[in-house]
Amino acid sequence: MRWKWCFLIMLLGFTVLEGMAEEKRSLVFKVDVKDEIGPEIWRLVKKSFEKAEQEKADHILIDMNTYGGMVVYADSLRSLILNSSRPVWVFINNNAASAGALIAIACDKIYMREGANIGAATVVNQTGEAMPDKYQSYMRSMIRSTAQAHGKDTIVEGRDTIYRWKRDPHIAEAMVDQTITIAGVSDSGKVVTFTPHEAVKYGFCDGIADKVEEVLQEEGVEHYTISTYTPTAMDKIIGFLINPFVRGLFIMVIIGGIYFELQTPGIGFPLAAAAVACLLYFAPLYLEGFAGYWEIILFVIGVLLLLLEIFVIPGFGVTGIAGIICIIMALVMAGIDEFSFEFMGDFVGALLKSLLVVVVSSLLGLGLSLWLGGKLFASRRWAFALQAEQRPEEGYVGVDMTAAREIEKIGVALTDLRPSGKVIINEEVYDAMTEQGEYIQKGSTIKVVKYQAGQLYVLEEKGKITH
Repeated sequence: MRWKWCFLIMLLGFTVLEGMAEEKRSLVFKVDVKDEIGPEIWRLVKKSFEKAEQEKADHILIDMNTYGGMVVYADSLRSLILNSSRPVWVFINNNAASAGALIAIACDKIYMREGANIGAATVVNQTGEAMPDKYQSYMRSMIRSTAQAHGKDTIVEGRDTIYRWKRDPHIAEAMVDQTITIAGVSDSGKVVTFTPHEAVKYGFCDGIADKVEEVLQEEGVEHYTISTYTPTAMDKIIGFLINPFVRGLFIMVIIGGIYFELQTPGIGFPLAAAAVACLLYFAPLYLEGFAGYWEIILFVIGVLLLLLEIFVIPGFGVTGIAGIICIIMALVMAGIDEFSFEFMGDFVGALLKSLLVVVVSSLLGLGLSLWLGGKLFASRRWAFALQAEQRPEEGYVGVDMTAAREIEKIGVALTDLRPSGKVIINEEVYDAMTEQGEYIQKGSTIKVVKYQAGQLYVLEEKGKITH
């Protein structure tokens, strides 16, 4: 009987020990930063940090290999790392250049693989040329404060007290500014970039490792589970919809659909397609914080102004031009990922890029709309010659030439002419079109000016409206 009790006690003990061992396993949340620093990387890292917080991860490890990217997003990532409630380590798999260096310096621990590099954080424009000192000054301040955020050690040597920064902010500045000279580190005219061993020597690397597992081993993390953020189906859909090429297609449908509907009112499908494209264009940008509500309001105002110009105000003037400008501005500004006054170089580049996408897509949309209209309505508008015999028994009829006798006659617009509609002359109703494509209000007195290809062309007799 005793041996049964001993067996149960031993079994219970093993169960408790196993549970304790499971409880001691650390959760390491790994984040890959292996692309240009921009909206997609910012979105991935932000989602990963949120997930790590939800899962109560013990450590966050960034696996980095990047040549840099947009400063505004690097600044956002730097702030996210510095304000993290969990220790953030970075493993530089190959490169941490430019914006990548700023992000790496923000991490609590830096590890590098043999052959990797860190540094060269000068602010450059779209062509790779260094920006003016105004931008370099801000970047120097940013990278200096990032290095200082890790504090300094107090060293007492005899009667002397020495304060040594864990990451020297002066060296960090030298990664940005080539005019800074540091004895033994850099000569004037050269921006600092460290190899792993140089980075270890000057405090910008805590160790050299070949892979993530070695980093965890160096940090004394033996029992661990590595977790990563897996993008959801919605993440993938949003990522697809905010792709610049896809956004360009949406702009083509929006502009082409509106133009097609205005040219052939009443069809409905082009306008519905434009509305859907508009929703798919603005919704993901708004949800991700790239577009604000004011851009959507500006777009709606532009459409309303354009409709007002066409259906309420005759002709085409200030209202229509203002509507087009509002629509273009809304599409352009929504296409800019981040609005930044600190780095106007980035903003101007993004503005020009977005403007180019909108203009080219709009022109393609208009061209496609004209081509499609020609294909669908060629028998009514653009047919110049018949290639086959048209027989009455097949349903063809001749054009009523009696309308030709109405030239120089006076009549009344039976409907609005925009520019085509119906007129009544000598109690006969005819299809007619304004000669210059202008708008003529219903009830206005008109005069027939010519007859061509079975079509009456009319002009308004100014100041005469018949009710």
